[in-house]
Amino acid sequence: MSTSTTDDHRSDEAAALDIDGVTVIGRPSDVEIISGISLSVPRGRILGLVGESGSGKTTLGLALLAHCKRATEITAGSIRIGTTDLLAGTAAEVRALRGRGVAYIPQSPASALNPALRLRTQLREALFESDDAAARVREVLREVALPDDDAFLDRYPHQLSGGQQQRVAIAMAFIGRPDLIVLDEPTTGLDVTTQAHVLATIRSMTRTYGTAGVYISHDMAVVADLADEIAVMYQGEVVERGPGSRLLSAPEHPYTMQLLRAVPLLKTDGGDHPADEAKTPVLTVRGLEAGYGRTNVLKDIDIEVAPGDCVALLGESGSGKTTLSRSIVGLHHQFGGEVVFDGAQLAPSSYRRTAEQRRRVQYIFQNPYEALNPRKRVRDLILQPYAHLTGGKVADPDSVVATALERAALPAAYGERFPEQLSGGERQRVCIARAIATKPDLLICDEITSALDVSVQAEIVELLRNLQNDGMALLFVTHNIALVSNIAQYVAILNSGRIVEYGPVGTVLSDPQHEYTRALIADTPDFELTFADSPMHKSIRAAEKEHTAVEGGTKRPE
Repeated sequence: MSTSTTDDHRSDEAAALDIDGVTVIGRPSDVEIISGISLSVPRGRILGLVGESGSGKTTLGLALLAHCKRATEITAGSIRIGTTDLLAGTAAEVRALRGRGVAYIPQSPASALNPALRLRTQLREALFESDDAAARVREVLREVALPDDDAFLDRYPHQLSGGQQQRVAIAMAFIGRPDLIVLDEPTTGLDVTTQAHVLATIRSMTRTYGTAGVYISHDMAVVADLADEIAVMYQGEVVERGPGSRLLSAPEHPYTMQLLRAVPLLKTDGGDHPADEAKTPVLTVRGLEAGYGRTNVLKDIDIEVAPGDCVALLGESGSGKTTLSRSIVGLHHQFGGEVVFDGAQLAPSSYRRTAEQRRRVQYIFQNPYEALNPRKRVRDLILQPYAHLTGGKVADPDSVVATALERAALPAAYGERFPEQLSGGERQRVCIARAIATKPDLLICDEITSALDVSVQAEIVELLRNLQNDGMALLFVTHNIALVSNIAQYVAILNSGRIVEYGPVGTVLSDPQHEYTRALIADTPDFELTFADSPMHKSIRAAEKEHTAVEGGTKRPE
């Protein structure tokens, strides 16, 4: 373990969190998932915890609540919240500390909210004795940029967008003003505008209430902007730790350097991805209007996607991105207008479409925790829809599974695992593998990289580029503008259910015409701007230019 992870950075007197030698092992194999980790976080400060999927970030985050996933166990070390050692307490004492002493914001907001309870009830449940619980509930909603009126408090979780669900989960964690808050990828489902507000709220509340924060993330730009210190995890160990400005501009460990090289940098010139306007679209959407009941969500939507092209949908939470995607794939039926695929009008419902149409148009869901049946092995999750859509018995099932997993950057051996044995990023890669196994012509990607660390995200982007090279069309829903500039040819900006700007990526990002587009770009955490003069950043840019120059004569225009 690097010397920068030990006593140099310990401040026991001011620490709200002090971890000493914590080890978690998996049963029955007794393999160490995290090994002898020692960290401390002072009150009012935030520690960013970064590393690739499977490095142990979430396992450590759960351990800070004295909680373990099934078949894992904390076997050594101490975790002190203030003066209290969580690992030495009884089950009742630990439960009493959760919420007031330490709170947790999970990666999946849907799993944190009870679908049967109204928001008002769930937020009040997170409060202890209070003179004015109603006032505190409304206050914390305002702090996370949500309405505080009775109509909103009377909603159920399913009546919220994914971003709104995440903000409610954040509000529930902060409502009791805990000593320590563990944030496990809490902004992955948020658009950049809402993310900027939430991050400012997190920073302000930790300072104001003297709350220590452990912020688990794969988004290096967000961590660079938010965290006071950063710890890098690799294979269950902290391999480097230090102030963000130092660690991200002059990393010492090779793994940290690898992570930074994988960060997608915002390109406002559109450089590498010229659009070919001569191609015939495989998907044409004209005059689409969609809604829920009497509520109209989308208005007069026109989009085209050609073979080998990627059209990105950008917009804040609730703008209609997912509703549009689900309408195209046939999962949302209440819409009007035309959805034409390869010259044929698609039925509104996927059940009324042919198996061949469903095979050729595949959808990858945003939330990998809800998209996979927990009772089925990965190989069955891939093979069952493949067999159904390709019309019969699969001649070589092992080859189908292995090829799909390997194209999604997973070993073929993962076919024998269940979803609970996978990290969030690994689950998302399984979802990708399942979709591309049928070799679709149009792939609709709904925030598919939001759960992935930057190194795997880079692999997935490369995978999607290869699929484009093979002629696949992509509709790419995201709030990551830097990612859009690295993969898409066209971008559509959605605001309040309307496309307010649409055109080639380079044109839109370098010279945005609509004020909403300009606001999105302004709110994007810019890793490139923060570290533009660092040696690390200059080496990344030099490598990019060299790569482009080498492939310039043979690389297909993207």
